[in-house]
Amino acid sequence: MTHAEWIASRQPEAPERLVAQVRAVLDAHPEYAALPHAEALLRAGEELLATVLGSEKSAARDDALDLLAADACVTWALEAAADEPATLRARAMQAMERIAGAAL
Repeated sequence: MTHAEWIASRQPEAPERLVAQVRAVLDAHPEYAALPHAEALLRAGEELLATVLGSEKSAARDDALDLLAADACVTWALEAAADEPATLRARAMQAMERIAGAAL
């Protein structure tokens, strides 16, 4: 199952503009296709967050979709990690550290 198919299988369905924003990042990085869903989505979330934080217009309305998409990516990454309970705690800690690092 591709990352896009996995996202499409989530319930409730996410708004199309949000999904399109996430898919644009995933499509821009074909190397993510070989990664597990959790890792690919976390990387996409980091990229989106970096875009927002690096924006000169930070906190502007134009950044809202990127920020929401970053949030969705991290949420989906943790949801995907939950499919592997043995590694969930480690992946969750790693995700928090990486996202916090992006914000600093």
